Amino acid sequence: MDAPQTPDGRERIAFSNIADRPRLTLPDGARIAVWICPNFEHYDYLPGPIGVRDPWPRMPHPDILGYGGKDYGNRVGAWRLFEAMDTLGLRCTVSLGLDNFDRYPQMMEACEARGWDYLCHGLSNTRYLWGMGETEERDYIAACVASARRLLGRVPAGWFAPAVSYTTRTPDLVAEAGFRYTADFHHDDQPTEVAVRSGRLIGLPYAMELNDAILHQGPLEAADFARMIRDQFEVLYAEGADQPRIMGVAVHPYMMGQPHRLKHLVGALEHILGHSGVWMATGDQIADWYLKARP
Repeated sequence: MDAPQTPDGRERIAFSNIADRPRLTLPDGARIAVWICPNFEHYDYLPGPIGVRDPWPRMPHPDILGYGGKDYGNRVGAWRLFEAMDTLGLRCTVSLGLDNFDRYPQMMEACEARGWDYLCHGLSNTRYLWGMGETEERDYIAACVASARRLLGRVPAGWFAPAVSYTTRTPDLVAEAGFRYTADFHHDDQPTEVAVRSGRLIGLPYAMELNDAILHQGPLEAADFARMIRDQFEVLYAEGADQPRIMGVAVHPYMMGQPHRLKHLVGALEHILGHSGVWMATGDQIADWYLKARP
């Protein structure tokens, strides 16, 4: 198999050259839509049975070094992000591990008070879809839907698998559960159609390059991340004069919520906000626009 396929052998996402596509028109003629995705996650102190991936780098468990770093984001870092986004006047799309709101209801109250959007990021970020059979995966996604309804009174428009873990059936089961878009595919600068067994599912360009997780993968720091945000925006903004683009920025409160990093993120976002023709949007707004623009 040399490209993503459905279990019945169809091409999951048809190839399309962005230079040859019909021109899309963003609301108010914007050149670019930008969505900001803080990842509010829960990491189990003692995760369940370990599957194909150990969620903590140090063994044996508990890994208090790893856990403490993640816990900082919920206790402190997220609140810095709330204040910064309030100052910038930005409404974000939270990539939400639903166990987070169960354990930290103050975070849910803060998000709801701001009218933030949500992208379902599974339950816990220490349990993954890899290796699940169809029934187990369907039950897991159903548990996410039930948790969202209980906590929020509604189901988010989008799905983003924990740790981007996947099976060949995931898009079918996500669409079956009623999600309208997935952020798991990050292969384009515009939304894409994802073939599913029933219903309709689109892929929104999520940020794996513009994701502060890269700070743990090499000799990079917040100033580098901010420069990358500015550089990517400048190119997509210029290209958007001919063919509008979608740009995501993904952050984690345990990283960009650190006191020595936050100012760099704020500076990069201020740079974006200083331009005209920018639609600062949420995931559900972008998905709804595209579903209407390409019925």
